[in-house]
This record gives sequence, structure tokens and C-alpha cells, in this order.
Amino acid sequence: MSAMRFFALTLAALPLVLTWFAPALPAMAQQKDVIVEQPDNTVSSPKQRLDQLYGQLKRERDPDKASSIANQIRMEWNDSNSATINLLMQWADKAIEEKRNPAALDFLDEAIALKPTYTESWNRRATLNFVLGNYRKSMADIEQVLKLEPRHFGALSGMAAILATTGNDQIALKAWERVLDVYPADRTAQEQVSTLSEKLAGSRT
Repeated sequence: MSAMRFFALTLAALPLVLTWFAPALPAMAQQKDVIVEQPDNTVSSPKQRLDQLYGQLKRERDPDKASSIANQIRMEWNDSNSATINLLMQWADKAIEEKRNPAALDFLDEAIALKPTYTESWNRRATLNFVLGNYRKSMADIEQVLKLEPRHFGALSGMAAILATTGNDQIALKAWERVLDVYPADRTAQEQVSTLSEKLAGSRT
């Protein structure tokens, strides 16, 4: 299934999931002290670091070690390599915490305008747009996240959860399988693939 077809089906399903998206997003597992492979110090560019971490994540089968690697990836996502963008994101987070949502949107809009290739500004705005009830805008932002970073397991998980809740089980299964292709040790994705596979198999009998 093409990416454009996947996004089109997601947008078509969106009106049915207005109140569900936020609580459906998989919660970050409680972290334990684990030792994971550290990135090579000779790897300097953000893309190289991410590629190395995604490679480790794909190979790791221990859930706790994989979770630690996933958190390192999130740290890389959060760093825009721009002091100005990072400051705007901090201001946006503080505004969201204080429920000054219009101000938060302004900060995120400015971050996107200044650096449209920065994935997390789109991702953060997608979350805020959902909270504000701007569901189509939220999904449009998620589409941008995945265009910039197709391996963004957080965005893929959110989309998969929406599709499953709206009854689009076959497409949701494919989305969760995409999560597992990136993050094989993700317990939530494993459980969802198993549940949806059994459900779809039962519907065919």
C-alpha cells in the first residue's frame, strides 16, 4: 500500500476518533537501569547518529534495552541543532504546561516556519492540534512527520491506534507491523499485532 493511500485512508477515518487519540497513544514504559550499546563517538552528524540508533533498535530484542535505545532516539529527535528552534520548543512546552495553547501554537508555527525540516516541531504541533480539536490539522502534521522521518515509531503508533479504534483493522495491522519493523521489541505493537491478527482471522471463519 502506498504512503499516500495510507494517509488518505487515515484522514477518511479521522472523524470517528475525535475523543480517543490522546489516551490511545502507547505510554512510555517505566525505565530500568540497563546497559545498551553506545553510539560510536566518531559518528557526528544527527542523521548518522539516528541511523546508528535505529540500527541498534531494529536488532535489539530485549524490551528494556530497546526502550533505552528508543529514549536515546527521542533525545535526538528533540535536538534541532538550532539554539533558536530549541528555545521556541521550550517556550511551546512551557505554554502547553500552563494551558496557554494559542501561544504554544504560535511558537510551534514559528519553529516550523524557521526550520520546516525539523520533525519534532510538526510532531508537537500534531499533538497540540489534537488536544484543541483540530483533528484534520493534527493528521496533516503527522503526515509531515512521517514524510520527514518514516521510522518515527511514535507517529506510526498513534496512527495505528486511531485506525484500530475506527474499525479499520486491516490497515491498523499494517501500521503496527510498520512499528515493529522499526522497533521489534515494542511490547504494545507486539500485543496489537497479535490481537488484530486473531481478530481478522476470526472474522474470516
